[in-house]
Amino acid sequence: MSFLERIVLNPEILDGKPVVRGSRIAVELVVGLLAQGWSETDILENYRGLQREDIQACLEYAFEILKSEKVYPQMVR
Repeated sequence: MSFLERIVLNPEILDGKPVVRGSRIAVELVVGLLAQGWSETDILENYRGLQREDIQACLEYAFEILKSEKVYPQMVR
């Protein structure tokens, strides 16, 4: 299953931020919790509507966004 089936962008939900389908749980929240050291189990216990596949989809979405990011190095003087 592709992350595109689990992550949606809807301007009427959280001002269009990417969220887990059928919820108001933002990808940003899930990735942030993981960055703060929360385990997958911690997240699933505290956000009962989420499934393991939703967490994976959030990470895949973040990866795709970062992969397409353009970096323009500045000249060093």
